[in-house]
Amino acid sequence: MKEKIHPQYHKTATVSCTCGNTFTVGTTVPSLKVEICSACHPFYTGKQKLIDSGGQLEKFRKRLESVKNVKTARAKKAKAK
Repeated sequence: MKEKIHPQYHKTATVSCTCGNTFTVGTTVPSLKVEICSACHPFYTGKQKLIDSGGQLEKFRKRLESVKNVKTARAKKAKAK
């Protein structure tokens, strides 16, 4: 390995979250400030909200149907010529 090209590694870097949780990790910066961590992330805390995506499927089906209609209209127009 080449000398003096790698960043300095800090074995005990402090990570501070906006929720107040702090922990230590190894990284190339002495301290990190993060917005969300495993202590406050909804997936890890079990407070995850399920978003109703029923409308997304209907939107997709409408788009698919309109594409089929356009293709059939083009085919009919091509046959007429």
